[in-house]
Amino acid sequence: MNISIIGSGYVGLVTGACFAELGNKVICADNDVKKIANLTKGIVPIYEPGLEEVIKLNLKNKRLKFTSSIKSAVKSSEVIFIAVGTPALENGEADLTGIENVARTIAQNMDGYRVIVEKSTVPVETCAWVKKTISTYIKKGHKFDVVSNPEFLREGSAINDFTHPDRIILGVESAKAKQIMSSLYQPLNRPILVTNIKSAELIKHASNAFLATKISFINAISRICDKVGADVKEVAEGMGLDSRIGRHFLHAGIGYGGSCFPKDLEAFISIAEKLGYDFEILKAVRDANEEQKKFVLQKIKDELWIIKDKTIAVLGLAFKPNTDDLRNAPSIDLIRSLIQEGAKVKVYDPKAMDKAKEFLKDAVFCKDLYQAGSSADCLIVATEWNEFKEMDFAKLKKSLKRPLIVDARNIYDPKFLKAKGFTYIGVGRGNE
Repeated sequence: MNISIIGSGYVGLVTGACFAELGNKVICADNDVKKIANLTKGIVPIYEPGLEEVIKLNLKNKRLKFTSSIKSAVKSSEVIFIAVGTPALENGEADLTGIENVARTIAQNMDGYRVIVEKSTVPVETCAWVKKTISTYIKKGHKFDVVSNPEFLREGSAINDFTHPDRIILGVESAKAKQIMSSLYQPLNRPILVTNIKSAELIKHASNAFLATKISFINAISRICDKVGADVKEVAEGMGLDSRIGRHFLHAGIGYGGSCFPKDLEAFISIAEKLGYDFEILKAVRDANEEQKKFVLQKIKDELWIIKDKTIAVLGLAFKPNTDDLRNAPSIDLIRSLIQEGAKVKVYDPKAMDKAKEFLKDAVFCKDLYQAGSSADCLIVATEWNEFKEMDFAKLKKSLKRPLIVDARNIYDPKFLKAKGFTYIGVGRGNE
């Protein structure tokens, strides 16, 4: 099929590249002229495993191209995906300005039937507004359908998530739109759930809110574990073996971050309030996540006593491994708190260093984890990169001023590190 993706951010790039890989002709459009120029050369602005290779291959095979002209993208495609950003406003609501602008541009440039697919994470009833906007600004009586097709891409594994999704959600109003969208996804041979549009819109927010709830719940359990001497990893394993609960997202640590969970949670709370429902559960999830950051900071204070003038190494800046995304990363809040208390903070991340330098002005950036640990009073693991799991602990111990590791992601075996001569502090690991 001929497809256009409006918005060449994280979701748009992955979606466009993967559809091209399936054999479709894809145009990715974005109003950032510099970004488009770089993408045309195969220069990708984000780190996502495998993405650069897929983009370069499909550029070469002429199945994928980039443009700053939304007009040409609309005219060249039967299926148009809207994948522009929906950042949070101060009140927690999603800013849908970009969605409206794209919908209006699509309407003004349609020259025949189109399927307009809402891919961005948006509040329920957004598709209705997209449909109304297009109907208002369309120049001729061209027919069109609006579809809700929420994305479920995890940063760090987005290519696999696109090609092997648990499910594909299609919110449609017509048999024609259902047929076109089902055909588009048919090569993946994965379960397709067809719903009405509002149900599809709600599925995305409901899914992310539930996953965030699991994380905050196990973090709350970690607080109890610390008080009674239990190990939260064992508790989580025992819970996860229950098929009704499952093991995924039961990982205690410093809290969730990224571009999705914090924003989507606030948006869902706001959506509920507009509908007259006080979503108290999600407010508690949000508050628990913020408290978890303070909980980890207090653990550091309890061990070091005085933070001022201490040298502290932080390994991991991205909110999760295999990405360079720093949005709402718990590590950033932790680093800022440590600096505010007078610590000298040395940092290292395998992929996010360049982006972090833009706003962590008072941190010392190191070439590797051993340089970060050199002469440090404490080393904190804030992101669970494999590189940190496989480090040379003997070499690290020699470089540290004090062999203290705060494992804010629970990636190490406390007994193993203690045998190596380290003082180990985990999250909910009981009598470490």
